[in-house]
Amino acid sequence: MASQELTLAPGRAHPPRSSGSCCAAPSVRSARQDIGTANRLAARAWWVARDSEPAVAARLNGVMHHLETLSNPTAPTIDDKEQPMPTTQLDVRSEAPARRHELILSTYADLRPGDGFVLVNDHDPKPLYYQFAAEYPDRFTWDYLEAGPQVWKVRIGRPDDA
Repeated sequence: MASQELTLAPGRAHPPRSSGSCCAAPSVRSARQDIGTANRLAARAWWVARDSEPAVAARLNGVMHHLETLSNPTAPTIDDKEQPMPTTQLDVRSEAPARRHELILSTYADLRPGDGFVLVNDHDPKPLYYQFAAEYPDRFTWDYLEAGPQVWKVRIGRPDDA
């Protein structure tokens, strides 16, 4: 059987393009879904490693932030549901990035059922959302109040039944 290859330049051979779907570029939606899946997996790994392997957990935190920069999501919608506004505001913009997630998670852990706080951050805290989803599945609320580009505010709460 004769080999099929296409020579584009001296010394460089490329196989012919297939008409199958394997060569089609993934859709933007598919890429965003893949990044979301990768973020959820990284958050689960972070949750497993955070106590026993803090250096690994810190790297996974960085991975989640990097993945989020790749997704280029549309601005999140702001939830207009009637909810009591928490009085506590946690502004982490002046905190070292390595300390922010632990500070936010410990603030959440100290909440009583029905309480919440407003997180103020200098970037979209979506990687933190994935950490919450891994640590507290179905036991937290997350509502964007302001969505950048300089400041993000998210209402994070502990539901009454959590």
